[in-house]
Amino acid sequence: MELTEGGLTVTVDQPRDGTREGSGDGVFFNPTMELNRDITVAVLRAYQQREPRVDTYLDAMAASGIRGVRAANEGYSVTCCDIDSEAAELARENLARNDLDGEVKNRNVNALLHESMFDVVDLDPFGTPIPFADAAFATTRNVVCVTATDTAPLCGAHLQSGIRKYSAVPQNTDYHPEMGLRTLLSALVRTAARYDVAAEPICSHVSRHYARTYLELDHRATAADSLLESLGFIHHCEDCLARTHEFGHYPESVPEECPNCGSSRTLTAGPVWLGPVADSAFTESVIDHLTPELDTAARAERLLSTVAAEIDTPTHYDQHRLCKTWGVPANAMDEFVADLRAAGYEASKAHYSGTAFKTTATVDEIRAAAAPEPVD
Repeated sequence: MELTEGGLTVTVDQPRDGTREGSGDGVFFNPTMELNRDITVAVLRAYQQREPRVDTYLDAMAASGIRGVRAANEGYSVTCCDIDSEAAELARENLARNDLDGEVKNRNVNALLHESMFDVVDLDPFGTPIPFADAAFATTRNVVCVTATDTAPLCGAHLQSGIRKYSAVPQNTDYHPEMGLRTLLSALVRTAARYDVAAEPICSHVSRHYARTYLELDHRATAADSLLESLGFIHHCEDCLARTHEFGHYPESVPEECPNCGSSRTLTAGPVWLGPVADSAFTESVIDHLTPELDTAARAERLLSTVAAEIDTPTHYDQHRLCKTWGVPANAMDEFVADLRAAGYEASKAHYSGTAFKTTATVDEIRAAAAPEPVD
């Protein structure tokens, strides 16, 4: 079937939602990733404005080739790669259909990456990107873009799978989207460091069933060492929802009970990424490069505006969960965040959900500053 995306016409197999189906038979195409692809185009535009010499782009899991087609339409010198021969042929047809130049490789992308260098490499596999991360960081010059759709292992819902794939202990908390993103970033930063490469996130978001991040590379061992200092551990209480974090390659101590309420139901996650998940200035520039005519433009702008404004605490709170714990009704999020700021704390909305927020206040301080009065 034919569809139009980003002003381009491509042929795809029957679209399938990646939240419900595996790759199955035929070439996989997921229409729910249109927001992901639209933001990718804006990131490519913003980055090339900042670094004009960036030119070559690898669509590492091309499938229909739609990412590569859209990158080629932005003037990038594109290579599409897929191990499936039908996918490679479809990508070739879609480039030609839009009168765009591009090279198509029908082979294992890890082998290609060990033989070739690209300015930008885009990893968008079905599931975990980890099997492709080593090759990408070893040979990419400027930016590695990564999507992970295995959110259950990343956030700790499938704990053993998360430990195996990401060499970390994620925990299934009420801020599980952020836990997933920070587990992913930890694994990617550590993988890049093995090649004396610093991989710093300049834009990241979690949307529906996936985490997406864009990592700018610095090929200096000293920069990689410095970035590793942003790894650490999160300690979380399942009862009062208090949490703390500490930087370091191993935790100084794992609390057996919560210092806030005394509960023994405590969790420790790590190593996770504790630094910023995005560069605010760059993310703002991505907003400026969105295409206003696209169906996702308003949603993308709202999402990225929230990402750019988020404070850099490594966890977020859910307002409704806190208010339920306290037995009070939830008020408007703008009012709630404003009350925290008025009390002298840093606070911002978080992009993970409409009820998520970030703050430097503790749970008790949040309640004192912003909790609505209980209803009689």
